[in-house]
Amino acid sequence: MKKFAFVGIGMVAGFVAALGILPAAHGANDLSTYRQLDLFTDAFERVRANYVRPVDDSELIDAAIEGMVSNLDPHSSYMDAKAFADMQIQTKGEFGGIGIEVTMENGLVKIVSPIDNTPGAKAGLKSGDYIAAINGQSVQGLNLNEAIDRMRGAAGSKITLTILRTGDKNAPKKPFDVTLTRAVVAVDEVRWHREGDVGYIRMPGFNENTASGLETAVRDLKRQIGPGIKGYILDLRNNPGGLLDQAVQVSDDMLTSGEVVSTRGRHPDDTQRYDAHPGDITDGKPVVVLVNAGTASASEIVAGALQDHHRATILGMTSFGKGSVQTIIPLGEGGGALRLTTARYYTPSGHSIQAQGIVPDVAVAQGDEEDVPKIVRPSEADLPGHLAGEPIAKKANQTVVRPPANAPKNGADGKPYDFQLVYALQYLHGKVTVASSAAAN
Repeated sequence: MKKFAFVGIGMVAGFVAALGILPAAHGANDLSTYRQLDLFTDAFERVRANYVRPVDDSELIDAAIEGMVSNLDPHSSYMDAKAFADMQIQTKGEFGGIGIEVTMENGLVKIVSPIDNTPGAKAGLKSGDYIAAINGQSVQGLNLNEAIDRMRGAAGSKITLTILRTGDKNAPKKPFDVTLTRAVVAVDEVRWHREGDVGYIRMPGFNENTASGLETAVRDLKRQIGPGIKGYILDLRNNPGGLLDQAVQVSDDMLTSGEVVSTRGRHPDDTQRYDAHPGDITDGKPVVVLVNAGTASASEIVAGALQDHHRATILGMTSFGKGSVQTIIPLGEGGGALRLTTARYYTPSGHSIQAQGIVPDVAVAQGDEEDVPKIVRPSEADLPGHLAGEPIAKKANQTVVRPPANAPKNGADGKPYDFQLVYALQYLHGKVTVASSAAAN
Protein backbone atom coordinates (compact mmCIF):
# COMPACT_ATOMS: atom_id res chain seq x y z
CA MET A 1 0.00 0.00 0.00
CA LYS A 2 1.58 3.24 -1.12
CA LYS A 3 1.72 6.13 1.33
CA PHE A 4 2.56 9.78 0.76
CA ALA A 5 4.01 11.74 3.67
CA PHE A 6 3.14 15.38 4.06
CA VAL A 7 4.51 17.90 6.42
CA GLY A 8 -2.98 15.96 3.75
CA ILE A 9 -16.38 1.68 1.44
CA GLY A 10 -19.11 -0.25 0.70
CA MET A 11 -21.68 -1.79 3.04
CA VAL A 12 -21.59 -1.13 6.78
CA ALA A 13 -20.87 -4.78 7.61
CA GLY A 14 -17.53 -4.54 5.85
CA PHE A 15 -16.76 -1.22 7.56
CA VAL A 16 -17.50 -2.62 11.03
CA ALA A 17 -15.53 -5.78 10.33
CA ALA A 18 -12.51 -3.74 9.32
CA LEU A 19 -12.67 -1.65 12.47
CA GLY A 20 -13.24 -4.77 14.54
CA ILE A 21 -9.70 -5.90 13.79
CA LEU A 22 -8.22 -2.91 15.60
CA PRO A 23 -9.40 -3.61 19.17
CA ALA A 24 -7.94 -7.13 19.21
CA ALA A 25 -4.79 -5.98 20.99
CA HIS A 26 -6.60 -4.02 23.66
CA GLY A 27 -7.77 -6.90 25.87
CA ALA A 28 -10.37 -5.67 28.36
CA ASN A 29 -11.42 -2.82 26.07
CA ASP A 30 -12.64 -5.18 23.34
CA LEU A 31 -16.18 -5.55 24.65
CA SER A 32 -16.69 -1.80 25.05
CA THR A 33 -15.34 -1.15 21.56
CA TYR A 34 -17.59 -3.75 19.95
CA ARG A 35 -20.57 -2.24 21.76
CA GLN A 36 -19.70 1.15 20.31
CA LEU A 37 -19.50 -0.38 16.84
CA ASP A 38 -22.91 -1.95 17.41
CA LEU A 39 -24.14 1.55 18.30
CA PHE A 40 -22.76 2.82 15.00
CA THR A 41 -24.48 0.00 13.10
CA ASP A 42 -27.78 0.77 14.84
CA ALA A 43 -27.52 4.47 13.99
CA PHE A 44 -26.61 3.66 10.39
CA GLU A 45 -29.63 1.40 9.92
CA ARG A 46 -32.04 3.90 11.54
CA VAL A 47 -30.85 6.76 9.34
CA ARG A 48 -30.97 4.52 6.30
CA ALA A 49 -34.57 3.46 7.07
CA ASN A 50 -36.12 6.63 8.49
CA TYR A 51 -34.40 9.73 7.07
CA VAL A 52 -36.74 12.06 5.16
CA ARG A 53 -35.17 11.13 1.83
CA PRO A 54 -33.31 8.05 0.61
CA VAL A 55 -29.57 8.28 1.34
CA ASP A 56 -26.90 6.29 -0.45
CA ASP A 57 -24.94 3.95 1.80
CA SER A 58 -21.69 5.41 0.48
CA GLU A 59 -22.80 8.92 1.45
CA LEU A 60 -23.39 7.81 5.04
CA ILE A 61 -20.15 5.87 5.28
CA ASP A 62 -18.10 8.72 3.81
CA ALA A 63 -19.63 11.15 6.30
CA ALA A 64 -18.98 8.76 9.19
CA ILE A 65 -15.32 8.35 8.27
CA GLU A 66 -14.90 12.10 7.77
CA GLY A 67 -16.42 12.79 11.18
CA MET A 68 -14.21 10.21 12.86
CA VAL A 69 -10.99 11.52 11.36
CA SER A 70 -11.62 15.28 11.27
CA ASN A 71 -12.31 15.39 15.00
CA LEU A 72 -8.78 14.18 15.76
CA ASP A 73 -6.92 17.35 14.81
CA PRO A 74 -7.19 20.16 12.20
CA HIS A 75 -4.99 18.38 9.65
CA SER A 76 -6.47 14.87 9.60
CA SER A 77 -9.28 14.27 7.12
CA TYR A 78 -10.92 11.76 4.82
CA MET A 79 -10.78 12.10 1.05
CA ASP A 80 -13.23 10.31 -1.18
CA ALA A 81 -11.98 8.95 -4.49
CA LYS A 82 -12.40 12.28 -6.30
CA ALA A 83 -10.70 14.33 -3.59
CA PHE A 84 -7.86 11.80 -3.48
CA ALA A 85 -7.36 12.10 -7.23
CA ASP A 86 -7.38 15.91 -6.96
CA MET A 87 -4.75 15.76 -4.20
CA GLN A 88 -2.47 13.59 -6.33
CA ILE A 89 -2.76 16.12 -9.16
CA GLN A 90 -1.92 18.97 -6.79
CA THR A 91 1.24 17.33 -5.43
CA LYS A 92 2.43 17.00 -9.02
CA GLY A 93 2.23 20.77 -9.29
CA GLU A 94 -0.94 21.82 -11.13
CA PHE A 95 -4.71 22.05 -10.62
CA GLY A 96 -7.64 24.24 -11.54
CA GLY A 97 -8.89 26.80 -9.02
CA ILE A 98 -8.14 30.14 -7.38
CA GLY A 99 -4.86 29.39 -5.62
CA ILE A 100 -5.28 29.56 -1.84
CA GLU A 101 -4.16 27.25 0.96
CA VAL A 102 -6.98 26.83 3.47
CA THR A 103 -8.04 25.17 6.71
CA MET A 104 -11.29 25.05 8.72
CA GLU A 105 -11.86 27.09 11.88
CA ASN A 106 -15.11 27.64 13.78
CA GLY A 107 -17.15 26.39 10.85
CA LEU A 108 -15.56 28.81 8.38
CA VAL A 109 -12.85 28.33 5.79
CA LYS A 110 -9.69 30.16 6.89
CA ILE A 111 -7.01 31.19 4.41
CA VAL A 112 -3.55 30.09 5.55
CA SER A 113 -1.87 31.74 2.58
CA PRO A 114 -2.56 32.70 -1.04
CA ILE A 115 -0.31 31.11 -3.65
CA ASP A 116 1.88 33.52 -5.61
CA ASN A 117 0.62 34.77 -8.98
CA THR A 118 -2.77 33.07 -8.72
CA PRO A 119 -6.26 34.59 -8.87
CA GLY A 120 -6.47 34.54 -5.06
CA ALA A 121 -3.20 36.42 -4.58
CA LYS A 122 -3.96 38.92 -7.35
CA ALA A 123 -7.40 39.63 -5.83
CA GLY A 124 -5.75 40.64 -2.55
CA LEU A 125 -6.87 37.72 -0.39
CA LYS A 126 -4.75 37.58 2.77
CA SER A 127 -3.54 35.08 5.33
CA GLY A 128 -6.09 35.04 8.14
CA ASP A 129 -9.09 35.96 5.96
CA TYR A 130 -12.22 33.86 6.51
CA ILE A 131 -14.42 32.62 3.67
CA ALA A 132 -18.02 32.74 4.91
CA ALA A 133 -19.78 31.87 1.64
CA ILE A 134 -19.01 30.54 -1.83
CA ASN A 135 -21.20 31.87 -4.64
CA GLY A 136 -23.65 33.12 -2.06
CA GLN A 137 -23.98 29.79 -0.26
CA SER A 138 -22.76 29.59 3.33
CA VAL A 139 -19.83 27.27 4.10
CA GLN A 140 -21.42 26.38 7.44
CA GLY A 141 -21.99 22.63 7.53
CA LEU A 142 -19.40 21.86 4.84
CA ASN A 143 -16.26 19.94 5.63
CA LEU A 144 -12.95 21.20 4.27
CA ASN A 145 -12.86 18.90 1.26
CA GLU A 146 -16.39 19.92 0.25
CA ALA A 147 -15.47 23.61 0.49
CA ILE A 148 -12.32 23.07 -1.59
CA ASP A 149 -14.31 21.15 -4.19
CA ARG A 150 -16.74 24.08 -4.54
CA MET A 151 -13.89 26.52 -5.04
CA ARG A 152 -12.29 24.50 -7.81
CA GLY A 153 -13.63 24.56 -11.33
CA ALA A 154 -12.85 25.04 -15.00
CA ALA A 155 -10.32 27.70 -15.93
CA GLY A 156 -12.12 30.88 -16.99
CA SER A 157 -15.19 30.30 -14.83
CA LYS A 158 -16.21 32.85 -12.20
CA ILE A 159 -16.48 32.39 -8.45
CA THR A 160 -17.57 34.83 -5.74
CA LEU A 161 -16.24 34.51 -2.20
CA THR A 162 -17.70 36.32 0.79
CA ILE A 163 -14.78 37.40 2.96
CA LEU A 164 -14.49 38.28 6.65
CA ARG A 165 -11.27 40.13 7.46
CA THR A 166 -10.00 40.56 11.04
CA GLY A 167 -6.86 41.96 12.60
CA ASP A 168 -6.58 44.82 10.10
CA LYS A 169 -7.72 48.27 11.19
CA ASN A 170 -8.24 49.29 7.56
CA ALA A 171 -10.38 46.26 6.70
CA PRO A 172 -14.09 46.60 5.95
CA LYS A 173 -16.18 46.20 9.08
CA LYS A 174 -18.69 43.96 7.32
CA PRO A 175 -18.27 40.89 5.07
CA PHE A 176 -17.45 41.78 1.48
CA ASP A 177 -17.57 39.87 -1.81
CA VAL A 178 -14.60 39.16 -4.04
CA THR A 179 -15.25 37.81 -7.54
CA LEU A 180 -12.41 35.85 -9.14
CA THR A 181 -11.83 34.07 -12.42
CA ARG A 182 -10.54 30.54 -11.93
CA ALA A 183 -7.31 29.61 -13.65
CA VAL A 184 -5.03 26.63 -14.10
CA VAL A 185 -2.92 27.01 -10.98
CA ALA A 186 0.68 25.91 -11.33
CA VAL A 187 1.53 25.55 -7.67
CA ASP A 188 4.84 25.60 -5.85
CA GLU A 189 6.87 26.63 -8.89
CA VAL A 190 10.31 27.82 -7.78
CA ARG A 191 11.15 31.27 -9.18
CA TRP A 192 14.32 33.29 -8.96
CA HIS A 193 16.09 36.45 -10.08
CA ARG A 194 19.20 38.39 -9.20
CA GLU A 195 19.18 41.33 -6.81
CA GLY A 196 22.51 42.85 -7.82
CA ASP A 197 25.11 40.42 -6.48
CA VAL A 198 22.56 38.43 -4.44
CA GLY A 199 20.50 35.50 -5.68
CA TYR A 200 16.82 35.69 -4.71
CA ILE A 201 14.87 32.39 -4.73
CA ARG A 202 11.13 32.28 -4.09
CA MET A 203 9.77 28.92 -2.97
CA PRO A 204 5.94 29.01 -2.63
CA GLY A 205 5.49 25.35 -1.58
CA PHE A 206 6.89 21.83 -1.74
CA ASN A 207 5.76 19.53 -4.54
CA GLU A 208 7.60 16.81 -6.43
CA ASN A 209 9.69 19.34 -8.38
CA THR A 210 10.73 21.75 -5.62
CA ALA A 211 14.24 20.48 -4.83
CA SER A 212 15.14 20.20 -8.52
CA GLY A 213 13.76 23.74 -8.98
CA LEU A 214 16.05 25.04 -6.24
CA GLU A 215 19.05 23.32 -7.82
CA THR A 216 18.21 24.82 -11.22
CA ALA A 217 17.81 28.26 -9.64
CA VAL A 218 21.20 28.15 -7.93
CA ARG A 219 22.94 27.02 -11.12
CA ASP A 220 21.33 29.83 -13.12
CA LEU A 221 22.07 32.50 -10.51
CA LYS A 222 25.72 31.43 -10.39
CA ARG A 223 25.84 31.79 -14.17
CA GLN A 224 24.12 35.21 -14.10
CA ILE A 225 26.09 36.75 -11.24
CA GLY A 226 29.40 34.95 -11.52
CA PRO A 227 32.01 34.24 -8.84
CA GLY A 228 31.26 37.52 -7.06
CA ILE A 229 27.89 36.29 -5.83
CA LYS A 230 27.41 37.59 -2.30
CA GLY A 231 24.83 35.08 -1.06
CA TYR A 232 21.27 33.88 -1.40
CA ILE A 233 17.86 34.85 -0.06
CA LEU A 234 15.46 31.92 0.25
CA ASP A 235 11.93 33.31 0.49
CA LEU A 236 9.62 30.93 2.37
CA ARG A 237 7.02 33.51 3.33
CA ASN A 238 3.44 32.26 2.96
CA ASN A 239 4.78 28.82 2.05
CA PRO A 240 2.19 26.38 3.45
CA GLY A 241 4.41 23.30 3.12
CA GLY A 242 3.92 20.08 1.16
CA LEU A 243 6.04 16.98 0.70
CA LEU A 244 8.39 15.98 3.51
CA ASP A 245 11.00 14.41 1.24
CA GLN A 246 11.30 17.66 -0.74
CA ALA A 247 11.86 19.68 2.46
CA VAL A 248 14.59 17.23 3.45
CA GLN A 249 16.26 17.48 0.03
CA VAL A 250 16.12 21.29 -0.04
CA SER A 251 17.78 21.39 3.39
CA ASP A 252 20.33 18.77 2.34
CA ASP A 253 21.24 20.89 -0.69
CA MET A 254 22.62 23.57 1.66
CA LEU A 255 24.01 21.37 4.45
CA THR A 256 27.07 19.13 4.36
CA SER A 257 26.36 16.87 7.33
CA GLY A 258 24.21 16.33 10.39
CA GLU A 259 20.53 15.76 11.02
CA VAL A 260 17.96 17.59 8.90
CA VAL A 261 14.84 16.54 10.80
CA SER A 262 13.46 13.61 12.76
CA THR A 263 9.89 12.39 12.91
CA ARG A 264 8.51 10.63 15.98
CA GLY A 265 5.23 8.77 15.93
CA ARG A 266 3.14 6.91 18.45
CA HIS A 267 5.58 4.03 18.91
CA PRO A 268 9.36 4.18 19.51
CA ASP A 269 10.07 2.19 16.36
CA ASP A 270 8.19 4.80 14.30
CA THR A 271 11.05 7.29 14.75
CA GLN A 272 12.84 8.26 11.54
CA ARG A 273 15.90 10.43 11.20
CA TYR A 274 16.90 12.22 8.00
CA ASP A 275 20.55 13.23 7.61
CA ALA A 276 22.34 15.55 5.20
CA HIS A 277 24.94 14.31 2.74
CA PRO A 278 28.24 15.97 1.80
CA GLY A 279 27.98 18.84 -0.68
CA ASP A 280 26.52 22.35 -0.55
CA ILE A 281 25.15 23.60 -3.86
CA THR A 282 25.62 27.23 -2.69
CA ASP A 283 29.36 26.65 -1.98
CA GLY A 284 28.98 27.87 1.58
CA LYS A 285 27.76 31.35 0.62
CA PRO A 286 25.68 33.22 3.23
CA VAL A 287 21.96 32.43 3.18
CA VAL A 288 19.06 34.44 4.60
CA VAL A 289 15.70 32.70 4.93
CA LEU A 290 12.58 34.89 4.97
CA VAL A 291 9.66 33.61 7.08
CA ASN A 292 6.34 34.96 8.33
CA ALA A 293 3.11 33.75 9.92
CA GLY A 294 2.18 31.92 6.69
CA THR A 295 5.39 29.84 6.71
CA ALA A 296 4.21 26.37 7.71
CA SER A 297 5.01 22.68 7.90
CA ALA A 298 7.64 21.60 5.33
CA SER A 299 8.93 25.16 5.01
CA GLU A 300 9.41 25.23 8.81
CA ILE A 301 11.45 22.04 8.53
CA VAL A 302 13.84 23.84 6.15
CA ALA A 303 14.02 26.99 8.29
CA GLY A 304 14.54 24.95 11.47
CA ALA A 305 17.28 22.78 9.98
CA LEU A 306 19.24 25.72 8.55
CA GLN A 307 18.78 27.69 11.78
CA ASP A 308 19.90 24.89 14.11
CA HIS A 309 23.00 24.21 12.01
CA HIS A 310 23.80 27.97 11.87
CA ARG A 311 23.79 27.63 8.10
CA ALA A 312 21.35 30.49 7.52
CA THR A 313 19.98 33.56 9.26
CA ILE A 314 16.21 33.37 9.71
CA LEU A 315 14.65 36.80 9.18
CA GLY A 316 11.03 37.92 9.43
CA MET A 317 8.23 37.03 11.84
CA THR A 318 7.46 33.87 13.84
CA SER A 319 6.19 31.10 11.59
CA PHE A 320 2.86 29.23 11.67
CA GLY A 321 3.87 26.40 14.00
CA LYS A 322 2.66 23.25 12.22
CA GLY A 323 4.99 20.59 13.59
CA SER A 324 3.04 17.49 12.55
CA VAL A 325 3.40 15.06 9.67
CA GLN A 326 0.42 13.75 7.71
CA THR A 327 0.54 10.44 5.86
CA ILE A 328 -1.78 9.72 2.95
CA ILE A 329 -3.15 6.19 3.40
CA PRO A 330 -5.21 4.85 0.46
CA LEU A 331 -8.31 2.90 1.46
CA GLY A 332 -9.27 -0.04 -0.72
CA GLU A 333 -8.90 -0.53 -4.45
CA GLY A 334 -10.01 2.60 -6.30
CA GLY A 335 -11.38 4.19 -3.14
CA GLY A 336 -10.54 7.25 -1.12
CA ALA A 337 -7.77 7.85 1.38
CA LEU A 338 -7.05 9.10 4.87
CA ARG A 339 -4.89 12.13 5.45
CA LEU A 340 -3.82 11.11 8.94
CA THR A 341 -1.49 12.81 11.40
CA THR A 342 1.05 10.09 12.18
CA ALA A 343 4.03 11.90 13.69
CA ARG A 344 5.52 15.09 15.03
CA TYR A 345 8.70 16.39 13.51
CA TYR A 346 11.67 17.71 15.47
CA THR A 347 14.40 20.11 14.42
CA PRO A 348 18.05 18.96 14.66
CA SER A 349 18.34 20.41 18.18
CA GLY A 350 15.47 18.18 19.31
CA HIS A 351 12.73 20.83 19.50
CA SER A 352 9.18 20.42 18.26
CA ILE A 353 7.81 23.69 16.90
CA GLN A 354 4.23 22.41 17.10
CA ALA A 355 1.96 25.34 18.06
CA GLN A 356 5.12 27.41 18.68
CA GLY A 357 6.67 28.23 15.31
CA ILE A 358 10.19 29.06 14.21
CA VAL A 359 11.34 32.18 16.04
CA PRO A 360 13.49 34.26 13.64
CA ASP A 361 17.06 35.26 14.43
CA VAL A 362 16.16 38.78 13.29
CA ALA A 363 12.54 39.85 13.82
CA VAL A 364 11.53 42.15 10.97
CA ALA A 365 7.96 43.30 10.36
CA GLN A 366 6.74 43.82 6.83
CA GLY A 367 4.89 46.95 7.87
CA ASP A 368 1.23 45.98 7.75
CA GLU A 369 1.15 44.69 11.34
CA GLU A 370 -0.79 46.99 13.67
CA ASP A 371 0.92 45.92 16.87
CA VAL A 372 3.38 43.09 16.36
CA PRO A 373 3.47 41.69 19.93
CA LYS A 374 -0.35 41.45 20.03
CA ILE A 375 -1.15 41.02 16.35
CA VAL A 376 -4.06 38.74 15.51
CA ARG A 377 -2.35 36.38 13.11
CA PRO A 378 -3.15 32.92 11.83
CA SER A 379 -1.16 30.22 13.61
CA GLU A 380 -1.37 26.57 14.51
CA ALA A 381 -2.07 27.49 18.14
CA ASP A 382 -5.26 29.28 17.00
CA LEU A 383 -6.79 26.16 15.42
CA PRO A 384 -9.35 24.30 17.55
CA GLY A 385 -8.20 20.78 18.40
CA HIS A 386 -4.55 21.35 17.49
CA LEU A 387 -1.94 19.01 18.93
CA ALA A 388 -0.34 20.37 22.07
CA GLY A 389 3.14 21.77 21.65
CA GLU A 390 6.09 21.84 23.99
CA PRO A 391 7.52 25.09 25.37
CA ILE A 392 10.61 26.37 23.62
CA ALA A 393 12.95 29.11 24.73
CA LYS A 394 12.06 32.45 23.21
CA LYS A 395 14.82 34.83 22.23
CA ALA A 396 15.32 37.22 25.12
CA ASN A 397 14.46 40.87 24.57
CA GLN A 398 13.94 40.34 20.85
CA THR A 399 12.98 43.65 19.31
CA VAL A 400 11.01 43.86 16.11
CA VAL A 401 12.53 45.96 13.35
CA ARG A 402 9.86 48.00 11.60
CA PRO A 403 9.91 50.00 8.36
CA PRO A 404 10.82 53.67 8.83
CA ALA A 405 7.97 56.17 8.80
CA ASN A 406 9.13 57.54 5.44
CA ALA A 407 9.30 54.13 3.73
CA PRO A 408 7.82 54.25 0.21
CA LYS A 409 4.55 52.47 -0.52
CA ASN A 410 5.91 50.97 -3.73
CA GLY A 411 9.33 49.85 -4.87
CA ALA A 412 11.11 50.81 -8.09
CA ASP A 413 9.29 47.98 -9.90
CA GLY A 414 5.89 49.43 -8.96
CA LYS A 415 5.10 46.55 -6.61
CA PRO A 416 4.42 47.08 -2.89
CA TYR A 417 7.59 47.97 -1.00
CA ASP A 418 9.07 44.77 0.46
CA PHE A 419 10.80 45.94 3.63
CA GLN A 420 11.75 42.42 4.74
CA LEU A 421 13.50 41.74 1.44
CA VAL A 422 15.26 45.13 1.54
CA TYR A 423 16.43 44.42 5.07
CA ALA A 424 17.69 40.95 4.06
CA LEU A 425 19.75 42.52 1.26
CA GLN A 426 21.21 45.04 3.71
CA TYR A 427 22.03 42.21 6.10
CA LEU A 428 23.90 40.24 3.41
CA HIS A 429 25.86 43.37 2.50
CA GLY A 430 26.87 43.94 6.12
CA LYS A 431 24.90 47.18 6.49
CA VAL A 432 22.99 45.74 9.47
CA THR A 433 23.87 42.97 11.91
CA VAL A 434 21.94 40.87 14.41
CA ALA A 435 23.32 43.07 17.20
CA SER A 436 22.23 46.31 15.53
CA SER A 437 18.84 44.79 14.78
CA ALA A 438 18.34 43.98 18.46
CA ALA A 439 18.95 47.63 19.28
CA ALA A 440 16.58 48.94 16.58
CA ASN A 441 12.93 49.74 17.01
